[in-house]
Amino acid sequence: MIAVIQRVTEASVTIDGTVRGAIGTGFLILLGVTHADGREDLEWLAKKIVNLRIFGDDEGKMNLDLKAVDGDILLVSQFTLHASTKKGNRPSYIDAARPEVAIPLYEAMIAELAKELGKPIQTGEFGADMKVRLLNDGPVTILIDSKNRI
Repeated sequence: MIAVIQRVTEASVTIDGTVRGAIGTGFLILLGVTHADGREDLEWLAKKIVNLRIFGDDEGKMNLDLKAVDGDILLVSQFTLHASTKKGNRPSYIDAARPEVAIPLYEAMIAELAKELGKPIQTGEFGADMKVRLLNDGPVTILIDSKNRI
């Protein structure tokens, strides 16, 4: 599982002109699921995300996590994170999980993040054409791959 975490002061996702999810301070997370991912990946990743200390403390050091700043999460599925560009100029998405694998893991990630954070998670819609808006704070953008834990 790959997560691109962006620290934001605001973010939203719109589908067919209607805002589906929106947050203020927190993380916009783009999540890519591959066919090799499982429950262990999402549990590890959810815990890592919620405990990331990338918000400024009183001294301006990135030392606070989401709970400390009462932050929120907007989670958006994005299969293109598993694009392979090794050959040619047209990306291959062969490593991205098919919907029958990816949807249950995406939904489980929503539940796991909500459990870890202690409040509901805002989301996009799996497979939908979404328009994502964000105001990246910093900018701070972090990439975490559950297969690169060691």
